[in-house]
Amino acid sequence: MCGIAGRFNFDPRRPVDRDVLVAMTDAVAHRGPDASGYYSAPGIGLGHRRLSIIDLSTGDQPLTNEDGTVWVVFNGEIYNFAEVRAQLASAGHRFRTSSDTEVIVHGYEQWGERCVDRFRGMFAFALWDANARRLMLARDRLGVKPLYYAEVPGRGVVFGSELKSLLEDPDVPREWRPDAIDAFLTLLYIPAPHTIYRGVRKLPPAHVLIAERGRVRTSRYWDLSFTGDGDARREDDYLEQLDALLAESVALRQISDVPLGAFLSGGIDSTTVVAYMRQTSDRPPVTISVGFDHAAYDEVAHAETVARHLGCEFHARQASPDVAALLPRLAWHFDEPFADSSAVPTYYVSKAARELVTVALSGDGGDELWAGYARHRVERWEQRARRALGPASAAAGWIARALPRSVKGARALRHLAASPDQAYALKHGYGMFEPDAKARLYTGDFASSVAGSDPFAAFRDVYRRCESADPLDRALYVDVHTYMVDDILTKVDRMSMAVSLEAREPLLDHRLLEFAASVPASLKLKDGRSKYLLRRLLDRRVPASILQRGKRGFEAPIGEWLRGPLAPMADDLLLDGRLRDRGVFDAREVARLWTDHKDGRSDHRHRLWQLIMLELWFRQFIDKAPAERAQYAEAAS
Repeated sequence: MCGIAGRFNFDPRRPVDRDVLVAMTDAVAHRGPDASGYYSAPGIGLGHRRLSIIDLSTGDQPLTNEDGTVWVVFNGEIYNFAEVRAQLASAGHRFRTSSDTEVIVHGYEQWGERCVDRFRGMFAFALWDANARRLMLARDRLGVKPLYYAEVPGRGVVFGSELKSLLEDPDVPREWRPDAIDAFLTLLYIPAPHTIYRGVRKLPPAHVLIAERGRVRTSRYWDLSFTGDGDARREDDYLEQLDALLAESVALRQISDVPLGAFLSGGIDSTTVVAYMRQTSDRPPVTISVGFDHAAYDEVAHAETVARHLGCEFHARQASPDVAALLPRLAWHFDEPFADSSAVPTYYVSKAARELVTVALSGDGGDELWAGYARHRVERWEQRARRALGPASAAAGWIARALPRSVKGARALRHLAASPDQAYALKHGYGMFEPDAKARLYTGDFASSVAGSDPFAAFRDVYRRCESADPLDRALYVDVHTYMVDDILTKVDRMSMAVSLEAREPLLDHRLLEFAASVPASLKLKDGRSKYLLRRLLDRRVPASILQRGKRGFEAPIGEWLRGPLAPMADDLLLDGRLRDRGVFDAREVARLWTDHKDGRSDHRHRLWQLIMLELWFRQFIDKAPAERAQYAEAAS
């Protein structure tokens, strides 16, 4: 895995500042500690930091074609590069390296910007066509690898793997967006294509950006197609296809010139990946699990059961984190407010894995495509209730508003009064700052500044864009395009890259996802069993106890931490006056949330975690001067 950065000035007479280019590239040195490289020409500068995975001796970047007219910097892996290379060689292209990077250069020469259609993998790259004076940015279909860009009005484009790269360029504005903070407090993250900064955007998954002749355009090159017309009577056929696709996907992701292993929690997804690693490899997989000294959050025993049964090499680590020292480091790596607390165990399992391997396979993606979340069962229930009640469903929803939210099922009943797209969007904001909580939290001025903000607009748009009429299909389509990209994949990328570990996601192979989208929803959630087909595949591979235990998220004991080792930090961040002086939150409400939680009267752990991560971001990226940030970056990385 690697880090990329660069700048394109429309006017070739305006050179790219070499010192700025180096600073942008160095800002992501943790993504590529093995080597650095640069390319500069009139109006263009490309930078690269390399984590060597394939072709260790000749794969350095930036990489060019034979005559130096096409250059690329690349972050990711093209898993089918051997196949693409053979196609290009038969068309007359000559290769000088054994790296997957070189197929991008020659692929562009052969197929232009549609070269991305040929690539199977996770990638973010920047390609410079010197003859056309064209910059092309591209991001993989699912958004496994990140890519940010900023348009400098009338002058050019700045880009990088992480926001911190762009902030090294003085032309990139640093004004933060109130509506982004409002979205963060609703969702735990800032949804694409926006960032915390007005002038910086995330290139969406499955998109390319072309900058040339003073203009910038983006376009989508791929999407999932849920049609809802699958035949549930073909269950065994679907199972056979899924078996073959999983074996192929896992085998492709075991191609590596460095040590490789897998994260293993003992859940359905990671167990599936490890089972197929065992099936497709001659060597027992190296598996890594991490636990905490809180029984409710420790899955090491379950992971060990799976590993022993499958004949894997198993390594367990017990994390006793200095969480007060860790949180500022996490805030630095995420670059913008991000408050999914499972980033903590993700960091520790990545750190443990990096002691043993350079590449680790993960089980991310199983929940989003195979209906693994509780909200998917609720969505199925609401679908049936709407059908049974007909026009009366809305009335039932309005009546349910009289029920306290603490009553089991009250939320689901309330959703009957909302449109299906809005009802599903609301499920993504549970447990965070909902409208009534925001009304108490915001100052009057800040509330006015975000009065028109709608954090759920993108969710509704994606829901309506899905071709299938089945509400569960639509829910899965929403999850793939929102939560999975902006939360799950962001978390795994930043935490694995924080320790220079490459994470690969076999369950997110785009061909596997295209197949999943064709499977009837009734074979994903059947008789109350989530991930139905995945469970069937595992029936003969692992003990029944693994399949029967309930789903558990990758969590950390943050409530206890807030009352223990994090309490002094929380006091400082929430009560010392700096947060109050920002004019965003009512200091009395913040103090009430903190005091009620600390004294055990209420459980506000997720909301407090949000406030702490937001204030850490403010202090690192808004309050501190660049020199101070540089000092902290050195310590954090």
